[in-house]
Amino acid sequence: MNSPTSGKDGSIVRIWSWRNLIVALALSIGWGIRGNFGHEIGAMLPGALAAMAGALLSGRSDWQRRTAFFGAAGAIGWSLGGSMSYMQVIAYTHSGHPPTVAYGYASLFVLGFLWAAPGGMAVALPAVLDRERLTGFFAPLMSIAVVWTATNIAVGGWDHVHVDFRQESPLYWYDTSWLEALGVIVAVTGLAVVRRRWDFASSLLIHAAVGWWIAFLVLVPGLGLRMTPPRGDNWAGMVGIVGGLWVFFHRQRLPWVQQATLMTGLWGGVGFAAAAQFKLLGMATGLSTNWHSVLEQSYGLINGMGVAMALFQLARVTPRVTEEPPVRTWTEPWAAGLAVLGVTYLNARQNNEFWVNARVIPETLYGLDLTIWQEAAWVLVALTFVALVRIHRRRPLAIVPSDWLGIGQLLFLALLWSMVMANLLREITHFTPERLITEGVIHVHALICTVGILTLPQTTSVIPEPSPGIAPGSAPRIGRTGLSLVLTGLACTGLFWGLTRAVYGDRPADNGRVHIRFGPRSNSTTARPSPGQPHP
Repeated sequence: MNSPTSGKDGSIVRIWSWRNLIVALALSIGWGIRGNFGHEIGAMLPGALAAMAGALLSGRSDWQRRTAFFGAAGAIGWSLGGSMSYMQVIAYTHSGHPPTVAYGYASLFVLGFLWAAPGGMAVALPAVLDRERLTGFFAPLMSIAVVWTATNIAVGGWDHVHVDFRQESPLYWYDTSWLEALGVIVAVTGLAVVRRRWDFASSLLIHAAVGWWIAFLVLVPGLGLRMTPPRGDNWAGMVGIVGGLWVFFHRQRLPWVQQATLMTGLWGGVGFAAAAQFKLLGMATGLSTNWHSVLEQSYGLINGMGVAMALFQLARVTPRVTEEPPVRTWTEPWAAGLAVLGVTYLNARQNNEFWVNARVIPETLYGLDLTIWQEAAWVLVALTFVALVRIHRRRPLAIVPSDWLGIGQLLFLALLWSMVMANLLREITHFTPERLITEGVIHVHALICTVGILTLPQTTSVIPEPSPGIAPGSAPRIGRTGLSLVLTGLACTGLFWGLTRAVYGDRPADNGRVHIRFGPRSNSTTARPSPGQPHP
């Protein structure tokens, strides 16, 4: 087969365009669904879908072999940004107050960058690391999961008994994830003590966690910088994560991972600011639809284009990754389980509340809470998956494709359509015509992705020739990318501020509460609510 960088009569352009579109649509679908499920858990879906699509469409058999690893890495990397608060920033762009509108777009660019940059870093790791370093992440990640679970049980039980609002808890500190960041340090350090060694994965995670603490303490308690008071300030911790990772990759001499981080971050910043602009322009037409879903899916589409460009650039310049020595063979099914079953379970389990509130399912069945039945069902699914993996290793099952490309396609489509259906089942209880802009568009895009993932991938045992001006092993132009990032942020802020002012002037964009960040009319506050009072 021809590689995706070869062809005649313009085939190179057609393949490049279509494969970028499929990756972009994969992230757009995930982000459209993520808007219904929310936060870190919801953000796992777009990361997993885009990373898996990029691996499958890369034309590199070594990446297709790692589709499950790409999916797991994408899910974890993109989940980090889900801790940041951004709805009030979007509200700033609706305010009609010139300084606040400009601040809103600038902040959206920053938030988009901080969300996408760690995601880009994560999806780049399976593309460049040898098997020893890549599979070395599983033990520290599992230790973090254990510490977080134990902490959530302890803290959740205490808060449930002693406080009515999360703001009343003594653990409430600028509504940030400081406890989780501390848990990473405890888990990874504890594992290193037990094993009496530090490895690549542990060092990366410690750089990210320590970076979180340094940036948070300096920016928020130290300098008093609040992006959206009184909302949470996890954005500051994300600054530290990106900074910590940047230092780590510089020390490890992995400039192409740094480049992927910057590139996806740049597109993420553009995507968040531009999507907010698209929403405002759509609202100005007077048409009634779910314009916030337009924002979410547009952001996903633009962000997905950044993921595609970063991954396909890596595909042209990085050497082949090998699976030798074949250490930790258990990590393949673990990664597949996380990318498909884990992401689906963590999101779909949230449907219970909607079904009970809509009175389509009773809250208890035979005296047991609906959640217990659902958890039991998922335990059976997990046990069945483990059993089938063990059987397949002894005696290959006919339903499992014989090549890694086919296995990757199966995993991608299983995750895609499981979540498309889980999302529809969630929303079907209160479906309105406005939902067609979300579930209807997602359905069409999922069909396009299905066709693309099944027909566009090509496999070659030869690494594609580098594009003109880029040689394998050469260093990326990180300085130029960084300068482009700054200039693009300034240009986006100015352009979108001008367009919003031209359409709305001093008039707020909607009839909801107007959020003003600056001046005598400012209704932002850094005060923490007193015990017993709801959060403003």
